[in-house]
Parts: sequence; structure tokens; C-alpha cells
Amino acid sequence: MASLYDTPLRTLDGEDISLGDFRDTALLVVNVASRCGLTPQYAGLERLQKQFGERGFSVLGFPCNQFAGQEPGSSDEIRTFCSATYGVTFPMFERIEVNGPGRHPLYAELTRTPDGSGEAGDVQWNFEKFLVSPEGEVVGRFRPRTEPEDEELVAAIEARLPLRGAGNGA
Repeated sequence: MASLYDTPLRTLDGEDISLGDFRDTALLVVNVASRCGLTPQYAGLERLQKQFGERGFSVLGFPCNQFAGQEPGSSDEIRTFCSATYGVTFPMFERIEVNGPGRHPLYAELTRTPDGSGEAGDVQWNFEKFLVSPEGEVVGRFRPRTEPEDEELVAAIEARLPLRGAGNGA
């Protein structure tokens, strides 16, 4: 793949886009599920979106049904659940596979990145988080039980925010 930005994506609404549509934005890419014990993490992800969205950041949610069938719904059902239950405003995409032979090309790239203990490879469960810099580099991997508002994760996001209108001379 020439660039992570060349990765084709399809929104929950069926619109074809690419990761390049998010160029110059720090991204937190998360495989999500509506019927998981970790599903309440949607609330923290939405708070991150609200806190940092105007500073060049976005959460990107990728529903996945590979872990105990915890995301069986249609795109409409997923959209309704996320909106009604958690007020999700960040971009959501069609259900994909994150592991195995049907792994989406985005996750083929993301899973090459090691976590804090140096372990790369398959996604362990729903709500695994990958931080992508505004330049399109995968710069962090946080396992499913890392809460969205974990200090280390928030610090990593803040360190990658574009300096739009920061006025600090940096």
C-alpha cells in the first residue's frame, strides 16, 4: 500500500471515501461493538471527540462482529444504537473484519504496530485503539481494556494534535 491514506473505506451511510479524507487530522481508530461488556467506552470516545475535535482530532469507529458475535446489527441498527444510546457524533463505518483472511486493508496495516509492551499482531477484542498521526503514521496502539480517557492515551492524543491556531510559536 502506498500510504495509509489510500485505504478505501465505506461509511455507515454507504458512502465510499478513503482514509485520505482525514489527512492532517490525528485519528483514533477503534473497532467497536454494540453488545460487548466494553460498549460503554463509546461514551468516553464521544467525550474525546468533543474535547479534541476542533483541534484536528477524530475518532473513527469500525463495527466488527468477529468477537463473540457482539455486533450483529445492520448499518441502520448500528447507527441508531450509537446515536440514541451514546450520542455518537464521530464518523462510523460499515462493519468490517479486523483479523483473519478477510481482514480489512486498514487493519492489515494497523495490526503491524506494536502495543506498549512491544506486541503486534491480531486485534485482541472489541475497542482496541490505534492512534494515527496527522501525517498518516500509526503512532500508538492501546488494547481494549484501556479506557478512552486513560491518562496515557489522552497524553498521546494531545501530543499528536495539529498546531492549528495554537498561537504558541511552536
